[in-house]
Amino acid sequence: MVIHTVRQGDSIYSIANRYDVPMQKIIADNRLENPERLVVGQTIVVLSDTTNHIVEPGESLYSIARQYGVTVSGILRINPDITNPSRLEVGQVIVIPVPSKKLGTIEVNGYAFPNINRTTLADTLPHLTYISIFSYQVRPDGSLAPIEDTSIIQTARQQKVAPLMVITNIKEGGSFDSDLANTILTNEQVQNTLFDNIIKTLGKGYYGLDIDFEYLYPRDRENYNRFIKRAVDTLHPLGYTVTTALAPKTSTGQIGLLYEAHDYAFHGATVDHVVIMTYEWGFTYSEARAVAPINLVEEVIQYAVSVIPSKKILMGIPNYGYNWTLPFVQGSAAQSLSHTAAVNLAASVNARIEFDTTAQSPYFRYYDSSRRQHEVWFEDARSIEAKLKLVDQYNLGGVSYWTINSFFPQNWLVLESMYDVKKVL
Repeated sequence: MVIHTVRQGDSIYSIANRYDVPMQKIIADNRLENPERLVVGQTIVVLSDTTNHIVEPGESLYSIARQYGVTVSGILRINPDITNPSRLEVGQVIVIPVPSKKLGTIEVNGYAFPNINRTTLADTLPHLTYISIFSYQVRPDGSLAPIEDTSIIQTARQQKVAPLMVITNIKEGGSFDSDLANTILTNEQVQNTLFDNIIKTLGKGYYGLDIDFEYLYPRDRENYNRFIKRAVDTLHPLGYTVTTALAPKTSTGQIGLLYEAHDYAFHGATVDHVVIMTYEWGFTYSEARAVAPINLVEEVIQYAVSVIPSKKILMGIPNYGYNWTLPFVQGSAAQSLSHTAAVNLAASVNARIEFDTTAQSPYFRYYDSSRRQHEVWFEDARSIEAKLKLVDQYNLGGVSYWTINSFFPQNWLVLESMYDVKKVL
């Protein structure tokens, strides 16, 4: 795999020639909707075992080898025409071997809404270990608001992907609700009813349960721990796994309604997996910024692995970006968009895509027809690669995508080039 960043004057034809890969393969692999209109700063993933490097002033074989993560001897082995390794000429073309060794095998989870497009679902399932179908909303009496999940469960199992049942404290017609969670966590009769309903629903073909309770009152921390333990003690003997979703904390005592009741150490010691929601630094009502800046994601992972067995951790990756209108006004809402839509938007407004090296995330700015300035942050092959490297660096169990309802081909090209995906069915 080579991640090529489009430069001024690039075309699919020139990129194909550079890497000696057919144009149609590049177009098909990246699912380019408009291959004749590339955007400066856009990434193109090229699946090849070699790449060509054009020597620039001041470069040496050693610096070139370091740039690509290969050895000088490896370069010389496939470039027999280099007779004097210490003397390169500017403009000289050198063939670079692309390391093909993968970093290991990981587990991959994807959250999906029941209305996911069936083509998107079919395209995504080969890359997944689990699919978490979002969500069964728990009612105050312990019953569950129904969802249409039978078809997804059957399709997932046919593709050897394990479906996970997701329960949430989302109030019907609303959002995550602290009072609803308190009712569930403090009433034994409600829990008895709830677990009866969970077990019945799991029997539809689910592999396990994913508990996503958010915005819990700090006073419910121990109540939530007891609830988690009850879930494990009830479901493990029946052959089901238990996963929990955790807010992105950087310390045990982190203050805030989103964080305080999520006891990393207890969850890590009790459940099978934790999904850490390492996204939403940039969110609908925030100022314009990266959704999952790598430096802040890594801070969360550093804390997480200090209190949770690393192989239980599935690191969250956002499969969406945001388009903000500037200047930011408190209470104004950004528009969510897919990564593919972000690149298409950049093309339509003739924007140049920039890359923030600290956040390791792409962004661009443009003016709309009303002369309002916009700022768009999203993910591309470079930012996905940076996040996936953390999985290897911290020996994590894998990753979890929110959500897989839109298909981002470059993500899967990068992931499959770096890791094998574990199947549990």
